[in-house]
Amino acid sequence: MAITLAEEIMLLSLDDESGAAKQRQAAGWAVAGAILLELVMAERVSVSGKYLTLVDADPTGEQLLDGRILLIKAWLRDRDKRRVTEWLTKDHTKAVAATLESLGERGLVVEEVRKVFGVFPQRRYPEADGSVERALRERLAAVVLEGSEPDERTAGLISLLHSAKLHRLAFPGREDKAVVPRMRELAAGQWAAESVRIAIRDMQAAMLAVTAATVVAATA
Repeated sequence: MAITLAEEIMLLSLDDESGAAKQRQAAGWAVAGAILLELVMAERVSVSGKYLTLVDADPTGEQLLDGRILLIKAWLRDRDKRRVTEWLTKDHTKAVAATLESLGERGLVVEEVRKVFGVFPQRRYPEADGSVERALRERLAAVVLEGSEPDERTAGLISLLHSAKLHRLAFPGREDKAVVPRMRELAAGQWAAESVRIAIRDMQAAMLAVTAATVVAATA
């Protein structure tokens, strides 16, 4: 089953049994960035410098991506471009919700709603079909731990995980020193078209900026 980069990151984040998201905030930024990267690779948006541009509003056929195309078009409001950090800040929570919904529609997770203190609804997404996540983890291990050459999508995924510091989601139980250098190498490598490499570089900078701003706001 072919799934999106955003769904892959979400699968890595979800605890298989409880359905709770681990490193939820950082994973949320990575999910929003992953959708943008998919749209860059599909030649629907451009990310360059600090700015995001919609270059083609035609649907891709992938519901999760096409929903973002419509939202980006409305958000731009006839402007040529707007800041990537503004979009990530606006969309990361909604992107997570849309990605979880997509995983549910694919039958990979099931939504469970519980009441906290008997009042507040709390949603969890335990695993329903683990085959896709197992294949994903095997693919990541082959590239990061065994030294296999990545394809464009796998290298893009690793770059996003590295920039959001989600190494332990991808490789639980592994020491950072066993995975971080290789993931850093892949994130900086010549593994994709120039436009994709530029987008990854500039999204990494944007994700660092919004993450830093969130930390400052939380501690103020």
